[in-house]
Amino acid sequence: MADASVTAQAQDGAEYRAEDACAAELLCDRHPGSAIAFRVVEPDLTVRELTFGELAASSRRVAAVLAGRGVGRGDAVGVLMGKSAELPAVLLGIWRLGAVHVPLFTAFAPPAVELRLDGSGARVVVADADQVAKLQPGSGAAADRQVIQVGGERPSQPGHDRLADLLATVPDDPAVEPARVGADGRLILLFTSGTTGTPKAVPVPVRALASMERYLLDALDLRADDVYWNAADPGWAYGLYYALVGPLALGYTSLLLHAGFSPALTWEVLQRFAVTNYAAAPTIYRALRGEPPRSGAALRLRCASSAGEPLTPEVVSWSGDALGVQVRDHYGQTELGMVAGNAWRSELRAPVEPGSMGHALPGWSCAVLADDADEVAPAGTVGRLAIDTHHSPLMWFPGYADAPERTAERFTADGRWYLTGDTANQQDDGRLFFSSRDDDVIIMAGYRIGPFDVESVLTSHEAVVEAAVIGVPDELRGEVLEAFVVLRQDAEPAAGLERELQQLVKDQFAAHAYPRRVHVVAALPKTPSGKIQRFRLREAGVDAASR
Repeated sequence: MADASVTAQAQDGAEYRAEDACAAELLCDRHPGSAIAFRVVEPDLTVRELTFGELAASSRRVAAVLAGRGVGRGDAVGVLMGKSAELPAVLLGIWRLGAVHVPLFTAFAPPAVELRLDGSGARVVVADADQVAKLQPGSGAAADRQVIQVGGERPSQPGHDRLADLLATVPDDPAVEPARVGADGRLILLFTSGTTGTPKAVPVPVRALASMERYLLDALDLRADDVYWNAADPGWAYGLYYALVGPLALGYTSLLLHAGFSPALTWEVLQRFAVTNYAAAPTIYRALRGEPPRSGAALRLRCASSAGEPLTPEVVSWSGDALGVQVRDHYGQTELGMVAGNAWRSELRAPVEPGSMGHALPGWSCAVLADDADEVAPAGTVGRLAIDTHHSPLMWFPGYADAPERTAERFTADGRWYLTGDTANQQDDGRLFFSSRDDDVIIMAGYRIGPFDVESVLTSHEAVVEAAVIGVPDELRGEVLEAFVVLRQDAEPAAGLERELQQLVKDQFAAHAYPRRVHVVAALPKTPSGKIQRFRLREAGVDAASR
């Protein structure tokens, strides 16, 4: 159990604003060595417990290995790993050096991984053995990249080493002085999806830890004696911020499932480990609803929360009986963390209103701006969802890395408002109701997918001249992708074209992000300046747009 003083400090987050803030101390070293940081559950439900003392020792050795590979303060290190027992030690080893963690989603195909490695400048990558094939030697930046493999057989490729072999050469207690990078020092460089251009890189500073803690304490009502499980993937913000980093900061125990998702396994874990505080995307809850548990063992849930996409009413109505608690919806972004929600903490708790994503959380001020002016819209009016930066002390987003023009698009001219890119309405009592996104980003099963990523792959096909990708409603996943393509003048839509394009996306971007349908069209709707109007494809409907 964490020291009570740690929780007290979390009330104002002053330690994260310090000029000499040290990530390794804040996330590990200050906690009692005997306290359990993670319970890692394997597919067969065996468990490995990791204490803060063990993580302190193992992360020092990882830091020594990375330092031997030339990693130092401010250097980016790519991490292509699942939720294994080795992951926390690797991350803490990176932060102990003052280096920057670059999360890589394990479902990405090699080109998507390389894009993020090149964009971050990472010259060292730590990857699970079953992911190393995505890091084959290439030209340019990839040619001198060093790969540290976790698990598996000893690699034979030049520049590849196995972590276990490298650790064997390091003393049990190497002299690694933890770096003090300060409040504004980079902790993470996390790439998010957008509508146009390459994915945007979000630098996450040390001071963002205050926001992560407050979400866990306020929205999730996380307590030291909870059995806490956030099922989101650490390759994305919700899993990284709130399954790994936030619990480390608080000194609370977090459960990590080292396995892919299945409803049956999820039910087993919830029951076997008597989970009391659970967080997942609506897609997970819908899958659980569709496949009830095999046994009638009672659950012990005290809180159940949802994030990543709008929570649909049928999940809320189902959850009360099936889970014993009503799932509560929360809202946030990679650039902000979580800023609004139907909070669980007793002082903030209010009855759930179907369709509402709740109120602004402590430390944040949310408002809905008019479409045509940077002024607060009347209550109940749909407009642009924004964050009042002047009254949001937990605001930490410093702007996208090396992209001032893209940062400027997120803020009003006076810097007062951060524009989320989503539309909503706000009632007189402050409740927020999500309306839609105005940036074309697709949210599928809680994961944000930028159309540009998929469109770039589609247009690499020799028959395709232009492509547009949109999200369409799906009962299980929330949204799935559909694509509209314009072919070369001399190309005919062959019978197997759709399957070819689907497989191309699986191979070149991500297996989960392929378009479920591909429509050949004569032309794509565009603005006078040539920008694709994806909203017109959504409004027109698939049948009307297809030829």
